[in-house]
Amino acid sequence: MDTNTLQAFLAVAATGSFSKAADQLFLTQSAISKRIALLEEQLNSKLFDRIGRTVTMTEAGTALLPRAKDILLQLDDAKRLISNLNAGEITGNFKLAASHHISLHRLPPLLKQYAEACPKVELDLEFAESEIAYEGVLKGDLELALITLSPEPDASIHSEIIWDDVLRYVVAQDHPLAGCNTISLEQLTQVNAILPGSNTFTRSLVEKLFQQHSLELNVSMSTNYLDTIRMMVSIGLGWSLLPDSLVNDDLCVLDVTDSEPVHRNLGIIYHRNRTLSNAANYLVEMLRNDR
Repeated sequence: MDTNTLQAFLAVAATGSFSKAADQLFLTQSAISKRIALLEEQLNSKLFDRIGRTVTMTEAGTALLPRAKDILLQLDDAKRLISNLNAGEITGNFKLAASHHISLHRLPPLLKQYAEACPKVELDLEFAESEIAYEGVLKGDLELALITLSPEPDASIHSEIIWDDVLRYVVAQDHPLAGCNTISLEQLTQVNAILPGSNTFTRSLVEKLFQQHSLELNVSMSTNYLDTIRMMVSIGLGWSLLPDSLVNDDLCVLDVTDSEPVHRNLGIIYHRNRTLSNAANYLVEMLRNDR
């Protein structure tokens, strides 16, 4: 068993196709088939069923999948560890994910500084929702992510707060609530709310706050893009909780008397069992110094 056969196996498993796996690995379909056949021979088990044009994993293939990922990840970590023992030169490919909000409102000046300081690093930056990036780090697909931190992180995830994002209750300037000197959480439940999706870390933070007061949110619209929420709030479609960085003259900040200030934590996550590259470590130190 070698890395070439395992890479071919993972590519077919991910794409569900021998031809797409060949394209992904810049090989011929015949080469992919030979590698899978060799792996099946070595394991004495069939890994894929091929019925017409459909390719599905067998029970043996399903059992091998997480272990194959782990083997290749450990090999990558071994290479990275040895590289880190060298002269400390910051080079190579660095796979990073960042949430849309952080990418737009926090990251640009830091990325410019990083690119100038580390010109030999090939940065593979993925813009993703915090929850998707979190799963990518948990599965080992991503080395580092900058996201809204999970309120209840997995034990294998190292999370570190970099920015404290204060959230404000906001409505449009011409919304009926804008004329109130003060307002209660219960009053907010009587009008439409526009919030991130129910599976997001930010939404769970807001839901927990209202549940503590035995109140149920009245959510009329959901989107995971905070800039879109700001637009919908600004035209009077409902209230929301938005970061200071998104509050502009189109919005009115409400004084909610029975709510403590609402904070969400933005920061770094990486897998505790993963050896960070010099490129990743340099960015981590930059972010820590930016706090």
